[in-house]
Amino acid sequence: MDGTYELFRQFYGRRHFTQGEDQPLGAVVGVLHSVLEMIEKGATHLGVATDHVIESFRNDLWPGYKTGAGIEPALRAQFHPLEEALAAMGVAVWPMVELEADDALASAAHIAAADASVEKVCIWTPDKDLAQCVRGDRVVQVDRKGQKVRNAAGVREKFGVEPALIPDFLALVGDSADGYPGIRGIGAVTAARLLNEHGAIEDFPPSVLGEQREPGAAVQEPGDTADRRAAVPRRGRVAVARAHCCIRRVRRSPGRRSPAGALPQPAAVISRNDP
Repeated sequence: MDGTYELFRQFYGRRHFTQGEDQPLGAVVGVLHSVLEMIEKGATHLGVATDHVIESFRNDLWPGYKTGAGIEPALRAQFHPLEEALAAMGVAVWPMVELEADDALASAAHIAAADASVEKVCIWTPDKDLAQCVRGDRVVQVDRKGQKVRNAAGVREKFGVEPALIPDFLALVGDSADGYPGIRGIGAVTAARLLNEHGAIEDFPPSVLGEQREPGAAVQEPGDTADRRAAVPRRGRVAVARAHCCIRRVRRSPGRRSPAGALPQPAAVISRNDP
């Protein structure tokens, strides 16, 4: 579960019913109730990833990437209490610092899917980035707000591409939620057509993206400096954007549970049946 997303959802959802009066830990309580509901409905193993801080390595790749600026103090004050409450509840918590909650979710899903004893892996977040982790009917994405469960066919229906091409798709069309723009003149339909025709962005013929492909002629964005683009050889702004969308595997660190980007051992295996 994406704990940070759930915290935001609970915070603003509850405000609607309290005429704007924020309960000190109201959103935390809401997330805990959601976790209990998941267990009551059959989840046997549960892990919650959080953004211990909002900023990550992606801010070094793109200056306009999302930050913690503008987060309301009443909401920010519940970030760390949520992690503490979940841990006290017996739930595996992955508080991320250098990486993001998305990276932890993807890593846990990958590890769980490789375990033959696991019947199904559900990634509870509506974040488009996580659609790249869906695999057939075994690893699915659950959108609680939209009340949808997407398998690989569902991802293809929604985006027009296979799950593995989601990073390329988002790099082309952009993602306002994460703070980076798409390629001018390329919408969702065109992006899907190009990717289905050519495959990943690296395999596009040079003429497809033209000047927006090469770092020397990339479209200038505020703060899009040459030294930042130089970190991505031979590719311009679209490649930097794609790097944002690619989920990074988090290292496993036995016995460790700290805000340093490591998954506890074993990953995603806090069970309601465990003592």
